[in-house]
Amino acid sequence: MSQICVKASIKGRVQGVGFRFHTAHEGLKCGLTGYAKNLPNGSVEVLACGHEEAITQLLLWLQEGPKTSMVASVEAEEVEWRHIDGFEIL
Repeated sequence: MSQICVKASIKGRVQGVGFRFHTAHEGLKCGLTGYAKNLPNGSVEVLACGHEEAITQLLLWLQEGPKTSMVASVEAEEVEWRHIDGFEIL
């Protein structure tokens, strides 16, 4: 199983609805590390690192997000591996 890092940009109604909190919880459930942070343009950026299968699982979850959100799009790209402790809300 290969380890990868993916950076995703999630657009829609994703700020002020607990998106980062739920994403961090889901990421930890999948055994991933990384962060979720709000961006000035109203989107959320998620960096997730770990096993490829777990990343895929998180990306599928991000398509829907928590019930309080309304995801319009998810764009993801693989980025250089980096070691991160835990899953932070920035």
